Amino acid sequence: MQETELHDLSDDADYAASQLQGSASMMRSDSISKQSSSSDSDGAEIVYSKDNVTIHPTQFASERIGGRLKLIKQGSSLFMTWIPYKGQSSNARLSEKDRNLYTIRAVPFTEVRSIRRHTPALGWQYIIVVLSSGLAFPPFYFYNGGVKEFLATIKQHVFIVRSSEDANAFLVNDFQNPLQRTLSSLELPRAVSVAIEPSTSFSAGESSSNENQQRTDGGFHNEVSSISQYNAKQRQKVHDPRDLSIQVLEKFSLVTKFARETTSQLFRESHGDGYGAIERRNHDQSSFDYPERVSSVKENIPDEIPVPSDPLEKISCLKHNHVEEAATNLGTFELISFKEVDRLTLVWGKPRQPPLGSEEWVTFLDSEGRIVDSKALRKRVFYGGVEHGLRKEVWALLLGYHSYDSTYAEREYLRSIKKSEYETIKIQWQSISPEQAKRFTKFRERKGLIEKDVVRTDRSFSFYDGDDNTNVNLLRDILLTYSFYNFDLGYCQGMSDLLSPILFVMEDESESFWCFVALMERLGPNFNRDQNGMHSQLFALCKLVELLDSPLHNYFKQNDCLNYFFCFRWILIQFKREFEYEKTMRLWEVLWTHYLSEHLHLYVCVAILKRYRNKIIGEQMDFDPLLKFINELSGHIDLDSILRDAEALCICAGENGAACIPPGTPPSLPVDGLLLYTQQDDVL
Repeated sequence: MQETELHDLSDDADYAASQLQGSASMMRSDSISKQSSSSDSDGAEIVYSKDNVTIHPTQFASERIGGRLKLIKQGSSLFMTWIPYKGQSSNARLSEKDRNLYTIRAVPFTEVRSIRRHTPALGWQYIIVVLSSGLAFPPFYFYNGGVKEFLATIKQHVFIVRSSEDANAFLVNDFQNPLQRTLSSLELPRAVSVAIEPSTSFSAGESSSNENQQRTDGGFHNEVSSISQYNAKQRQKVHDPRDLSIQVLEKFSLVTKFARETTSQLFRESHGDGYGAIERRNHDQSSFDYPERVSSVKENIPDEIPVPSDPLEKISCLKHNHVEEAATNLGTFELISFKEVDRLTLVWGKPRQPPLGSEEWVTFLDSEGRIVDSKALRKRVFYGGVEHGLRKEVWALLLGYHSYDSTYAEREYLRSIKKSEYETIKIQWQSISPEQAKRFTKFRERKGLIEKDVVRTDRSFSFYDGDDNTNVNLLRDILLTYSFYNFDLGYCQGMSDLLSPILFVMEDESESFWCFVALMERLGPNFNRDQNGMHSQLFALCKLVELLDSPLHNYFKQNDCLNYFFCFRWILIQFKREFEYEKTMRLWEVLWTHYLSEHLHLYVCVAILKRYRNKIIGEQMDFDPLLKFINELSGHIDLDSILRDAEALCICAGENGAACIPPGTPPSLPVDGLLLYTQQDDVL
């Protein structure tokens, strides 16, 4: 399974400008690197330096930030730094202060989990560095090449191995240990490992003076100083790199007491700020400079602590006569005192409507079956959902299987064509003989996993209940056919959860398959081997909580919960196990409208967390009890209230909320003509 490839289709003029900039930067760096390339008083040595390595904070070419990427060796430790060029000429909207937030100073490779190389058919090569916390730095685009040399240099100084599952992914310090073997014995199939270990941040937030230091090689002394600080702190700690199955997080409450205590300890020992370059800001700076700043939670927390007030009581997106303004890294906000957060719901969270019925449905169609106003339809579904009898038609439109401007005749013709195409794909695996299967390991593995999963998917629901249920067999056949249709992605646990309601609604094997294909075009990155799609969503969720409820964000930070793994199941299968079957279908059709945001599911996460914030903070939950509490919410969440709150939060966050979500974060629709899953190539 491989991650979605994001191709850079910049025009030739932009690329030429970047080349000129890189050439000038390289000339500027030669004299500096010669002065300090070998060593200094602290024994630091630059073993790799590359100019014109650029990050793309937004989709605007003018806001790209170029800089110098270096690998620095000191003693037996290897560090990575990336420093943006100072005074870079640009008409970018990003301020110099904002640009400095991306500075990476002295990140040790003991805190790096993996490196993923991407080679688009068009554009520049880039890499994604994933930290042991499970989160990643922004992609580094190598405008002048040098990715292969970068990886080769790392290999000379750090234990790095190619992933057995993905030739373009490289695992750093990937040592199997007794804990991993213990977790493996719990029989959690196809667990995805993420290393969790202590980490230390070396950002502009380390000291207030660092923020104004020059971001050029003239600051090499500062980088070495950061390395020295790291080494001094490491002498006070004992590093114990460990692998941890993400699926343990989902099934935490079912694990033995020993495993529960051990896993909890791993997270309590984990990273400091954990967000690398994107989180480079002063540790004392809150997202909102509101007057009554809530003090940080102390290490020695008393039995009962006061719960900080919800900052949304003081934030308004409406215009008032008497307001204060607070400038933050995300923009300027108006501050106003609200007594109750529910007032936001009353202002923005519109009451839910009855589901769309047959009589109203025909008003959206012209005489030939085209949707007259697709936005109006999506808005109507957003606020009320769809009656079950109409879902078969409406879901196919919401998922993009049928286009809104298609006629009755065109949709019927497409069904016949797609049915034939489905049968052609299906026969590929049906025609595999037992002798062939003996020599087809990947097929045997996927078939076995699918057969194991479908017999435990929604079996309490009448549609899949009972022995020898034909619908369970259809579930298996569709998933096996999809594993041949999208062989790069194949099958992963969780896909059967996503297919189950679709098959129930469509009641047709071929139609269900193609609607599932359309859904996986959006959610496929959730199942990538490197989990980059999931990490980008968890990171965006963290930033949204920081924006919309900074005291809750600070509480999670104090309790080492900023990885947000306790929300992993919510995002992976779109709250499938949190609501009753009918409510899950209603939630999905609301999310699929993309009416307010294509990432409304993240605001749903924030809404649930805010709904229970007083209990979480008041009972002083760290990761272990928090995960247990979140899992036990299943079946106890009021969907209508949460949807209203999510709508209010989305409107309140506005453009600042959208800026918290990196471009391409699932479930973004794929760009036409681009491959979702890249082919493997040789590295090193």
